[in-house]
Amino acid sequence: MAEPYLLLTDPAQQVEIPRDGILSRTLYQDQHVKVVLFGFDQGQDLPEHTASMPALLHFVQGEAELTLGAEKRPATAGTWVYMTPNLPHSVVAKTPVVMLLILLRQQG
Repeated sequence: MAEPYLLLTDPAQQVEIPRDGILSRTLYQDQHVKVVLFGFDQGQDLPEHTASMPALLHFVQGEAELTLGAEKRPATAGTWVYMTPNLPHSVVAKTPVVMLLILLRQQG
């Protein structure tokens, strides 16, 4: 990267939501963090899985159902979630959704 920063004034403009699908695009990564932008069409889901590192979810637009462990929670534009490593989670898009995933790489 030529600049010592990455500035996105509107992350939703960085992804075109695919029809009947999910698109993920890595926006930035280094030894400390990985930032991935997701676009979900309505009805698409990311099945239950875990991450081996702490993670943040930030919902930029749309409505989704988020499962965190055994709890189901609504997620709308502005929803922000911190997840500890190995927390089972899933996402189901109720409308077209744009979501940022930030993976925090633990330093050894």
